[in-house]
Amino acid sequence: MLRVAVPNKGSLSEIAAEMLAEAGYSGRRDSRKLVHRDVRNDIEFFYLRPRDIATYVGSGALDVGITGRDLLLDSGSEAREIAHLDFGDSTFRFAAPVAAGFTDLSQLEGKRVATSYPKLVDDFLRERGVTAITVKLDGAVESAVQLGVADAVADVVSTGATLASAGLEIFGPVILESTAVLIGGPKQHEGIARLLRRLRGVLVARKFVMVEYDLEESLLAEAIAVAGGIESPTVSPLRDNGWVAVRVMIPSDEANEVMDKLADIGARAILVTAIHAARL
Repeated sequence: MLRVAVPNKGSLSEIAAEMLAEAGYSGRRDSRKLVHRDVRNDIEFFYLRPRDIATYVGSGALDVGITGRDLLLDSGSEAREIAHLDFGDSTFRFAAPVAAGFTDLSQLEGKRVATSYPKLVDDFLRERGVTAITVKLDGAVESAVQLGVADAVADVVSTGATLASAGLEIFGPVILESTAVLIGGPKQHEGIARLLRRLRGVLVARKFVMVEYDLEESLLAEAIAVAGGIESPTVSPLRDNGWVAVRVMIPSDEANEVMDKLADIGARAILVTAIHAARL
């Protein structure tokens, strides 16, 4: 039975659970439950703190897990990244008080940097020849400078509004572009390939839609130039002579543009439907 670590809380938890459900796995119904066994799919889920998942997987106690790339790198675990899962994106940056005038990493030499990711930050600075003192905090690092425990911070940045409200400004290069990842340990369980195939199927289903339309056969080449599909469209003759029904998969973010172009060509009865699962 494949043993999988899943985040039990935090920003990754809900989306990871949704993704596994879309992949055909059953999950826990009680949020207090720490272990759930899906006998039908020969898989067992362990709901753990996101920060601990890489440790459990890297030690071989569990076969695979879903966590953040940032947490994997900060853990120092032997776990390895298998695939990115296209959610939970975040960017890590340095920030310091506006008045301090920090513009370059070299200015952090000998300074105190507050962060929830000390190993990640230490490794980043060391690779660039900068020695700083990391101050480990579990959260709200933007308050560290104001409270006098740090000279700068290294934290997740989205819009930068939270840092700005604390009187901080971003400087220096991006530390890390993180995202949710599937990680594996030293054991090569045969069930990993099936799990990965299903998760990738979910990613494809989320990114594509199915377009169906009717068209005069003489216009088919022009329509295929607009939407050629993954390999090629499915084309079937209609009862009315000279007309065909076309079915093709396209990126979901292009759906409306493609519909407009097909309508301009002369397509009729254009329908767009969601894809719930896929294997390419």
